[in-house]
Amino acid sequence: MTGEIDFYGVFVPVLLVCAVLALLAQVLLGRLMARAGLYRMLWHPPLVDLAVFVICLGGLTFLMNRI
Repeated sequence: MTGEIDFYGVFVPVLLVCAVLALLAQVLLGRLMARAGLYRMLWHPPLVDLAVFVICLGGLTFLMNRI
């Protein structure tokens, strides 16, 4: 994994790109969980949202290291 991505002359850290993609994945998964009614069974939904974000970020960084 390289340290930076050149985006029209602006160097953006790869971890920031992965974090934005993980946030989008977390929002989509959160909407799916809300539609399925899973949030009613959870004790602390924001904590689950944070855990899903961390899992998505870890998965994306793992995939970026494999490329």
